Amino acid sequence: MKIYPWRSSKVKIRYVLPVALAFTSFANAVELHHVIVRKGTDGLDMVPLTISNAGKEALSCNADFAHWYSAGIATVEPGESARVELWFDAKTGTFTILNDKRENLPVERLWCGLSGRAYATRVQITLDRTDAAKEARTVSCGVEQDTLACR
Repeated sequence: MKIYPWRSSKVKIRYVLPVALAFTSFANAVELHHVIVRKGTDGLDMVPLTISNAGKEALSCNADFAHWYSAGIATVEPGESARVELWFDAKTGTFTILNDKRENLPVERLWCGLSGRAYATRVQITLDRTDAAKEARTVSCGVEQDTLACR
């Protein structure tokens, strides 16, 4: 029986090397960090947002807190208004909403749409540092030329 040393080393490289490389790349792909979640309103200014529904259909208003997470913040029936408590951090320029644990959820985007098809009919409500200086903001939403408009 003949032994071919090059064959056995080839087999080892063919199977061992890819497995070793796979585990190495996965181990370095994710680095976990402890995240400190800000709680409460110390150092924040309240900037209440009032959303009025001037249309004939209910509104569903939502906030995007991160590129993977959004939540409903208000449902506004026709002829009614809803008040949303926004908090502003002047140092970072960030608007936040407090959750039930009083954790600060930084707002990336606020939007409203017609209930039942809110995402398809959504209109963004812009937030600006000047809103914080005014200490309040009022927006009225209604259907204009077959699309929802919030001003």
